[in-house]
Amino acid sequence: MAILENIRKRTTVLILIIGMALFAFVISGIFTSDGFSGGKVGSSVGEINGQEISIDVFRKKIERASRNSGPNASSMQLVNSIWNQIERSTLLDQQIASLGIDIEQDQIIEVIKNSPGLAQNPQFVDENGVFDERKFRDFILELKLNAPSQYEDWLQDEEAIIESAKQQVYFNLIRSGMGATLKEGEFDYKLANNKVDIKYVRVPFTSIPDSTIVVSKNEIEAYIKKNQKKYTQEKSRDIQFVYFEEAPSTADLEATEAAITQLLDDTEEYFEDRDTTVTIPGFRNTTDVAAFLDRNSDAKYDTIFKTQNELPANFADSLMNLKIGEFFGPYRDGDVFKISRMMAKKPNGSVKASHILITYEGAERANPEVKRTKEEAEAKAKEVLENALKPDAIFAQLARDNSDGPSAPRGGDLGYFQEGVMTPKFNDFAFGNPLGHIGLVETEFGYHIVKVDDKRDQVQLATLSRDIEPSDETINTLFTDATKFEMAAVDSEKSLNDVAKENDYIVRPVNKLKAMDENLPGLGAQRRIVQWAFADDTQLGDIKRFDINNGYAVVQLTATYKKGLMDVEDASVTVLPILRKKKKAERIKAANTGKSLADIASSNNTNISTATALTVKTPTIPGAGREPLVVGTAFSMNTGDTSKLITGESGVFMFEVTNKEEAPALDNYVTYANTLQAANASSVANSIVNALKEKAEIEDNRSIFY
Repeated sequence: MAILENIRKRTTVLILIIGMALFAFVISGIFTSDGFSGGKVGSSVGEINGQEISIDVFRKKIERASRNSGPNASSMQLVNSIWNQIERSTLLDQQIASLGIDIEQDQIIEVIKNSPGLAQNPQFVDENGVFDERKFRDFILELKLNAPSQYEDWLQDEEAIIESAKQQVYFNLIRSGMGATLKEGEFDYKLANNKVDIKYVRVPFTSIPDSTIVVSKNEIEAYIKKNQKKYTQEKSRDIQFVYFEEAPSTADLEATEAAITQLLDDTEEYFEDRDTTVTIPGFRNTTDVAAFLDRNSDAKYDTIFKTQNELPANFADSLMNLKIGEFFGPYRDGDVFKISRMMAKKPNGSVKASHILITYEGAERANPEVKRTKEEAEAKAKEVLENALKPDAIFAQLARDNSDGPSAPRGGDLGYFQEGVMTPKFNDFAFGNPLGHIGLVETEFGYHIVKVDDKRDQVQLATLSRDIEPSDETINTLFTDATKFEMAAVDSEKSLNDVAKENDYIVRPVNKLKAMDENLPGLGAQRRIVQWAFADDTQLGDIKRFDINNGYAVVQLTATYKKGLMDVEDASVTVLPILRKKKKAERIKAANTGKSLADIASSNNTNISTATALTVKTPTIPGAGREPLVVGTAFSMNTGDTSKLITGESGVFMFEVTNKEEAPALDNYVTYANTLQAANASSVANSIVNALKEKAEIEDNRSIFY
């Protein structure tokens, strides 16, 4: 099962805990209850076909998911993920319950026995290496007595995993009816391999300007009603905002640059208690660089040697050309001002090499499948070396064909490495030989044919840095500006856009915001703004200022959309092109009815084109694009027949079938039938869930709680 695969990816303890859940239902007896959503516990976060989802249990699942996911997932990502899991499992469980599907004890035990993470764990096997159910059961009981929090965790996993097992039974029952006959395989083969040639003329829709086609509001409304499923929308909102970013001002930049520049030179400090003035060395004269940077820099002293490509791109040349003891800066690198001092240089301090590893049985980290002796490995290595030294040799190809090392698929490329990283003999060869040299090196891993591909100089820099940050004055000014703009926008009879223009502010729109959305373009995670936009007391046109990370946002609600059928205005963006195309097709047909291919081409300033080897499976016409109706119609006609005017995807077509070629018959079509069956089976799970969701009555109250 897919869930079991995910379980194996967790930490060892968690693997055991979750794995025990497979067997735990034999012991724990928790399934005497109504399941995770049975009963009405506290408030409801939602309802699925009348079955309430307890907010208390929902929160427990969120808490556990948060512990497992760490800091990588936001709270709303977890909320949405857990809701999707619950929605899916509830819909399936309702179907499973109605069919009376259940999982027996022996089936769960078989699942455990087939799980390598459990069945092969030394803690749960007997002296013969066979999985011991008694040991497994004892461990669960021990967990229940001595690790209650972990026990609670696996009770949830127990339920989820057994639910998954039931779901697999349910899916398998459906998949068993998703077979494909040999006749269906034959038909699929013919769809892909029968070919037709045509000559055609096409009058593209673009030949009629959109401006000449009038589509009324009533026509759009009628189309929407006729295609209600396609034009049903969720509840959503449109907002627009002005962002006041907490960014450093020009004065802040100048002040930061001046401050870091002052640190270059010595300063004098008077100590009143000693009545003496002491000279404090600056960055230029300090003899203890690490201590100086520790006191004065926003970044500590980095002693690692670096190559040119590891330095700031805009300043790398200047930095590499410094002599030892020389300085460069101040220079701005992103949001930081820096001054760098050259401390040391290593010519050719980084090497790029490729190798072909010929290993042998018994060598360190050798693949167990390698059975050659050391003598055989040496002989083969010398043979490969001889080939590598030939003038026309391609080292990368020799590595792919002969190397036993993990770098073989990359042509033996090991990338760049510093001295001391590789095993000593390999290291000495790579750093001790000139660029392009190829030779043989023996190490504990086997025999290496090594090529020195490149060498780079390395430098050690001491960099004094100061982050560029907005000053208190800048932050206070920003708050004042945001507040003034909010008040002006609320009080003015002008629109927010007009008030923004007067102050040279940029207004940014966000359209079709959903109730459970979190991220806003340009602002990041801003759940409070989304909640405000959907609040019952927020009216269309309302304006509010929000404190956000790195500044403020003045937000206005500009549109609201109810759940259900789209309004004409909302749907017109997609409906209008469809109805225009339909009217253009009618006009083109009316103007060309009764004409031959040549006449249509002449009167519409186009050409007669040809298309060969068209198939139903790939109904693409060169020069016209995907045209399934045109190609499908061609297959229904005889050679020499001419079609009527046909409305395609890109224009109106007329064509003549010039040749039809049937694919040669096969002895059997089992391969095609099996492919069809596999394709049908692979889509079962998603198709079923989507169908159940479409028919279900779902009430989602997440936005009330989160």
